[in-house]
Amino acid sequence: MIRLCCVIALLLFPLLVTAQVAPVTVTAIEGQSFSLSIQILVMMTLLTLLPAAILSTSAFVRIIIVLSILRQALGTAQTPPNQVLLGVALFLTFFVMTPVIDAVYADAVAPYMAEEISAETAFTTAVSPLREFMLGQTRESDIALFTGIANYDDVQADDDIPLSILVSSFIVSELKTAFQIGFLVFIPFLVIDLVVSSVLMSMGMMMLSPMLISLPFKIMLFVLVDGWALVLGTLASSFYT
Repeated sequence: MIRLCCVIALLLFPLLVTAQVAPVTVTAIEGQSFSLSIQILVMMTLLTLLPAAILSTSAFVRIIIVLSILRQALGTAQTPPNQVLLGVALFLTFFVMTPVIDAVYADAVAPYMAEEISAETAFTTAVSPLREFMLGQTRESDIALFTGIANYDDVQADDDIPLSILVSSFIVSELKTAFQIGFLVFIPFLVIDLVVSSVLMSMGMMMLSPMLISLPFKIMLFVLVDGWALVLGTLASSFYT
């Protein structure tokens, strides 16, 4: 976790370097004036966007979408609750991203803290493992889509892809992959719903909700096949294929 904090701080460092320090005078109620820096104001604003930026460039998007679809397929309403799903998604994301975090820490954070490389070199080195991770999960068709939208024709190799195009393509690819996995997860539970609904209709029990009857069977099936280990293990391994 300490390494993760160091990596986040390093990725934020260029924002600190490029921010211009300009005093702003703020008048208090009693007439006293305080000097604030635009750099601090900009950083406080950027910090509100930092979680979304980090989660969008990691494995979090795919994991949380699949877990949400799984909960809907089970039909358990708010069980597990949102806090539990977010916790599982965050820690599984940390597990998946550990090789990237270790590479960034070893190649960029540690040398920079030892004053062996400059901040600009450290930032460039830190972005490289993240680019490799996103490129490994991004479809070429999505990259071609955004390069066409941006009218950017100078892509001769993977290193030529701008980070803005790569991040956008990565998010779209993750959404596609998440819904594909979610579809496969949904099928067994949909079959149970159809079977229970057909049985109830054949017995003339049309006033009884099929969801009420199928829910115990879906939970039993999920427990018997060790569903959580199967789903989470499949999600984790899907990033290394």
